[in-house]
Amino acid sequence: MYSTNRPGNSNFSQNPNTNANSTNSSSLPQRLFTRREVIPPRNDVLWRIERGAIRTLTWSEDGAFITLGYWGPGDLVGYPLSRVKPYQIECLTSVEVSVLPPQMWQQDVEALISHIQQSEELLSIVHRKPISLRLWQFLCWLGEKFGREVEQGKLIDLNVTHQEMAEVLNTTRVTVTRLLQQFEDEQNIVRHKRRIILRLPNKAVKN
Repeated sequence: MYSTNRPGNSNFSQNPNTNANSTNSSSLPQRLFTRREVIPPRNDVLWRIERGAIRTLTWSEDGAFITLGYWGPGDLVGYPLSRVKPYQIECLTSVEVSVLPPQMWQQDVEALISHIQQSEELLSIVHRKPISLRLWQFLCWLGEKFGREVEQGKLIDLNVTHQEMAEVLNTTRVTVTRLLQQFEDEQNIVRHKRRIILRLPNKAVKN
C-alpha cells in the first residue's frame, strides 16, 4: 500500500508565526485579495499569508500552466523569491497578507527556509512514479498542509480542480479524474461536495 507519509523529513507544516523571532503581524501593513485575484508583481516586498491559500505558477510557450507551489497561513510568497519568468501569484481563496519590506525579511528566516523545503518536497513528488503514487503523495501533501481531521479521515479543505492537479503533476486531467475514481472505488478517499477526504491510515491505498 502507499504510505500516507510525505517524502523527506521537513517540518514546514509548523506555522512560522509561532516563532518568537517572527515579525508581529499587527505591526505590519495588511492587504486583502479576492479569490482568483493576482497579487501585484512587486520586487520590493514579501507577502506573509495570514489567511487563505495561494498558488504560484508559470506557463510554457504554448500557454500550458505549470504550478510551482501551494501556500497557506504562515508562508512567505513574493516575486523576490523566484527567478522563473513569467511568474504569477494567484489567490485560490480570499486571502489576507502582511506586507514585509526588505529590512524585515531577515526576521522571518524560518519562513524562508520553509519556503525552500516545501518547494523541494513538491518537486520530489512531481517526479515520483507511477502516476498513481504521484497523485496519492500529492493528496497527502495537501492534506498535511490544508487538511483538518473529520470523522471519516482528513478533509483537504481546499478546492483544487482536476485540471490544476494535472498541471502540478505533469499529466492529463483525464488521468487525474480516472485515478481519483479508482481511489474512491478502493475507499481510500471520500468525496465531500467539492472537497476530498483522505481515509484513515488503515484505509491507505492498496497495490
